[in-house]
Amino acid sequence: MQRYIFSQQKKLSLLKNKNIMKKISAFCICAFLSLTIQAQGFNKYFENKTLRTDYIFTGDSKKQEIYLDELSCIPQWAGRRYHLSELPLAGNGEITMKDKSSGKIIYRTSFSSLFQEWLGEEEATHLRRGFENSFLLPYPKKEAIVTVVLKDAYQQVCASFTHEINPKDILIHQKGNKQITPYRYIHQSGSIENCIDVAILAEGYTVSEMELFYEDAEATCEAIFSHEPFKKYKNRFNIIAVASPSEESGVSIPLKGEWKSTAVNSHFSTFYSDRYLTTSRVKSIHNWLVGIPYEHIIILANTDTYGGGGIYNSYTLTTAHHSMFKPVVVHEFGHSFGGLADEYAYSEAPCPLYPYTVEPWEPNITTLVNFEAKWKDMLTPEIPIPTPLETKKEYLYTKVGVYEGGGYTLKGIYRPSTECRMKINEAPVFCPVCQRALEKLILFYTEKNHD
Repeated sequence: MQRYIFSQQKKLSLLKNKNIMKKISAFCICAFLSLTIQAQGFNKYFENKTLRTDYIFTGDSKKQEIYLDELSCIPQWAGRRYHLSELPLAGNGEITMKDKSSGKIIYRTSFSSLFQEWLGEEEATHLRRGFENSFLLPYPKKEAIVTVVLKDAYQQVCASFTHEINPKDILIHQKGNKQITPYRYIHQSGSIENCIDVAILAEGYTVSEMELFYEDAEATCEAIFSHEPFKKYKNRFNIIAVASPSEESGVSIPLKGEWKSTAVNSHFSTFYSDRYLTTSRVKSIHNWLVGIPYEHIIILANTDTYGGGGIYNSYTLTTAHHSMFKPVVVHEFGHSFGGLADEYAYSEAPCPLYPYTVEPWEPNITTLVNFEAKWKDMLTPEIPIPTPLETKKEYLYTKVGVYEGGGYTLKGIYRPSTECRMKINEAPVFCPVCQRALEKLILFYTEKNHD
């Protein structure tokens, strides 16, 4: 009897295991088919190449226009191969590529630009200017239609430009097959297809200073991966240090009358803000990187003067030898990679960037117009809105609430924590809301089946 019972139990166990294996096999097959279908979506419409589109954004505060400058074909595509028709974030601008024959959207991405920041300056009320902008798109196999739009502070389209792409056009500039800038992997986790590729570019380093640059690039890498969620997802990033030489050491400081000949012609005092370090020579940035796999850009400036800047899906630029270098480069990368807003405020806002009647697209500030789309789900029921500032040290960076003051404005704009890496240099971490937003982006770029 015992032998019979054991035999029956064994049969049932085997049947149960068999059913489990069938379910696992079915799941694996479905997952494989899903990934295959998505991969086929990329392979159906695109070559393993990059189409770089260069534009000039022009105008003033009243009227803006977009003009095509140049098209370039570059070997390899280092961007995402999944979620091609989805936007990572809303941004201040958007690029859409459609298949010409079917009208189907085959790729979308978003961005911000220095030009759009400038539109909020007083100078833009009486002067027209033009700014370079370059974007990386997967190279289409067939004729495609690309549309670029710029949005104003109210997130309404203020400029739009549409043009056709003929992938066989003989005047598309072929780049990246020779004269590649020397580079070195600082951190390599895998193939460019499966990882987020970040290029660290040298600015103001002469040829004889390149070992110093590589040391600074290492420090940059360590600083970023010491912060969550980058630490958690370190194995999903490749970091490449690109040794772009400058004729002169250091960078331009207009306040001191110092103008240097450097790789990307960066300078302080952007929009007359002394610590705002940027460059308008965007094509120069991308020209140094042709033939090197990259999606996101960090530029290190060889100076001990305090400053920096970060523009969503454009670049991070920061000084490498100031004592606050590490927290600043992480903060600016929060802008350029994560689309995070500044959480500090001035007694007088420099310009009206965030109208009170519109919910900002940045994930870490809110006007409460559509707070449900932000971090309301992370609040506990007892948390008041607005939330009083936290005074206990252990909760300064971790207690999620709705704290007034952010986006450069003291009133009417709210941030998720008392202190955060996006607010002060002394903060050791990103707040939970910023961490979640960054994690969501990392998964968007790297997870095949990410929701």
